Formats: sequence, C-alpha cells, structure tokens
Amino acid sequence: MPSAPPIISFKEVSKAYDGGASALDCVSLDVAGGEFLAIVGPSGSGKTTLLRLVNRLAEPSTGVVRVNGENVQSLDPIALRRRIGYVFQGIGLFPHMTVAENISITPTLLGTEKGEIAARADELLDLVRLERTRYRDRYPHQLSGGERQRVGVARAIAANPRIVLMDEPFGALDPITREALSADYRRLHDELALTTVMITHDILEALLIADRVAVMQSGRVIATGTPHALITEKQNDYVRELMQTPRRHADRLGGLIAGDDRR
Repeated sequence: MPSAPPIISFKEVSKAYDGGASALDCVSLDVAGGEFLAIVGPSGSGKTTLLRLVNRLAEPSTGVVRVNGENVQSLDPIALRRRIGYVFQGIGLFPHMTVAENISITPTLLGTEKGEIAARADELLDLVRLERTRYRDRYPHQLSGGERQRVGVARAIAANPRIVLMDEPFGALDPITREALSADYRRLHDELALTTVMITHDILEALLIADRVAVMQSGRVIATGTPHALITEKQNDYVRELMQTPRRHADRLGGLIAGDDRR
C-alpha cells in the first residue's frame, strides 16, 4: 500500500533576501499528517524562515512549498493562514479583547454563528486547562505568561486546523510552566490529530516532545530522525555535539544527586 502524501512538503527551497544574504539553501523536507516535527539549530540557521514559508509570511526565492499537495504560492495567503494555526513566543493577544474574544477571532472571520463561537471558546478553554467561568471575560494583562500562552494555543486551534506552526512557543516561560504546557500541548496534538511543526532552541524539549527532529545549520537541513535515532546514530560533528548536551546535563545532575557538588 502506498504511503500517504505529506501534508507539508518543501522541495529544493531556497530563500535569499535583498542584498544577497541567504536564509535557506536548497531545503527538501516532508512532514507527514499527524506528525509532530521539531526543528532545532543555532540562531540564524533558517528555522523561522522555513516555518514562515508554510503560511506565506515569507516567499521562497526558488523551489516549491506544498500544503495538502497544493503549491502555497497558488493559494490566497489570507485563506491559507485561516486554516493553519500559528503559535509564537510573543503570543500577540489583542489587549483590548477578552480571552473569549481573542480565541474567537478566526471563527468570527470565517462567519461562524455567534452561539457556536461562544460554545467553541468555552470548549477550548477546557482543552487548554483554563476554567471557563474564571477566564472567559478576563483581559490579557490580567493573565500570567503561561495563561496567555494557553490562550494563544486555544486561539490557534479555534478553527479546527489540521496544521499548527509553533515558533519558540514556550521559550519565555519559567521551567515548571514550560514543562506543563509542552506536555499539555502534546496531549492536544494527539487528541485532535494535529500536524505540528515546532521551532525550539531547547534540544531536550525537542527530543522529549517530538516524533521526529530536524536539525538545521547555515540554511540547510543537515539531519532528520526520531529522537532515538539522532541520539544513538553517528552524525556530523555539530549534530553529535548537540545530542551530547542533554547527556552532559544528565551526568552533572546525577553527580549532584549522588552528593558530588563539583562543577
């Protein structure tokens, strides 16, 4: 039986900015339906540019980006963005709107009936573990960083997208909140059968939450694989060093637990 076509596909995609600076260099990468793909790599490696090509916040200089088999450059960018969820570190909630109104933006733009929109907002508050009666009518400035990020996730999935793009969504949160929210999002990804592409600088987060990890360097994808494969297989020097980072932390933590406080 042939495998299903990828839901997102990058084919020999390059991106050069004015002045000749290259952000992406002939990237080919497929994302399967239902997959959780994490993209890691140093600052300036092209991660965010690659993500922005999917919903046409950036355009490729050469190559083709496809979503559900369609060349995104043949699609209306506004309509495309309304069917793709997008979560980023800055959150971007509208300060003059309540939590429920922020969540309801895309369904409202799509012409969903008002009663259905209200019910959907409450349903999403439940999904992201925010008590509906307590949070529905609050404004963003009345929320903690973690609560705002949960509202951002709810807003991203309000119109039932199949695809969610995440750009360092938990990077500004404290470690406890970050761990809880990343685990909760992974639960939502599975329950709602989403396809998620997440950029993160935290290699441990990528290894623990994703089905597959893509490593970028200097505008190219230099390695892809399951977390187990990337950790255990021989890779180039950068990937090997990257994968050693969690192990070094684990070894140091093990020493602290054993009573060796040497740094």
